[in-house]
Amino acid sequence: MSNPRRIYSIDIFRGMTIALMIIVNNPGSWSHVYSPLLHAKWHGCTLTDLVFPFFLFLVGASMRFAFVKWHYFPSEKFYKHIFWRTFSIFMAGIILNAFPFIRQGWDWSDFRIMGVLQRIALAYGLSALMIIRYDFKQMIQILTSILLFYWALLWLGSGENPFELETNFVRTIDLLILGENHLYNGFGIPFDPEGLLSTIPSIGTVIIGYLMGGMLHTTKNFNDCTKRMFIFGSGLIILGYLWGIIFPINKALWTSSYVLFTGGISATILAILTYLIDIKLWKKPFWVFEVFGTNSIFLFILSGLWVKTIIYIKREFNGETTSAYNYLYKTIFVPIAGDLNGSLLFALTHVIGFWFILYWMYRKKIQIKL
Repeated sequence: MSNPRRIYSIDIFRGMTIALMIIVNNPGSWSHVYSPLLHAKWHGCTLTDLVFPFFLFLVGASMRFAFVKWHYFPSEKFYKHIFWRTFSIFMAGIILNAFPFIRQGWDWSDFRIMGVLQRIALAYGLSALMIIRYDFKQMIQILTSILLFYWALLWLGSGENPFELETNFVRTIDLLILGENHLYNGFGIPFDPEGLLSTIPSIGTVIIGYLMGGMLHTTKNFNDCTKRMFIFGSGLIILGYLWGIIFPINKALWTSSYVLFTGGISATILAILTYLIDIKLWKKPFWVFEVFGTNSIFLFILSGLWVKTIIYIKREFNGETTSAYNYLYKTIFVPIAGDLNGSLLFALTHVIGFWFILYWMYRKKIQIKL
């Protein structure tokens, strides 16, 4: 099998995405967070709303290089590899949802089935089955078909308000298949932002990443490639924004306009990083993110387990019982920096702490792959 060529800018972009993920997922208090570090309430796109599509974009970009060892041929070994990787990532998400198991009391009647890792698994697996079979031109046609089909599906599948929280077709399908007790409730009603139907357009995000990875993989001139990527990405941003006028940019629904808008931002960032790192060779300033780019899914699981553990542990504070998570925030970070900046400092401390864990693994050449 051929050894896959590596593009350093992809690794750095992944590391930057993981660092941002830790910041937005671990504020000291959700009541004290700077607005860019919160998701848009419904329609719209904040810095935080870019984290997940960035990661899926990079999954696609990496697939272009990873599939070199399969010679882009759909062999039996390839299908087995895709199946077991999809299955392992999906099950890791199920286990993360269930942790700590004692809290469930072995009552799974209200257990959330879907989640971030589950979406990554499905988007990866379904994209891989197409990518291994079709060329670039066909993948662009598939991408276009997916986005138009999803738009039509949401428009025709709902009533007068097809893109609202209560009435969207995504929620209808998830309620029908998964049941309201197994959906996310963070929006005030049962609705899963990582549901089944909205996984379809997330495949489009992976495909855009794959196309950009293909440009980098086949280019003989990085300068020309970065220009084309930047122009292509800028075009997607404009197209996504314009489409958003009639099909709102919305992460929770993973709308087609959101796919183009965030895919375009991803492509322009990758173009800029490729120019700075792979052409200008400014590697040292970005080295810290290379460490974050290793063991990324492992870190997502580790950070999730850590947060759930310290939330589960109870402590006494000011005569009341609170979580160890809140106790740390109130007793260490608030006295140092106040409520708002203390909340941010809490998140940044997690970034530093997890970086040292990954740095130790990096030095020991330990890689945990799912």
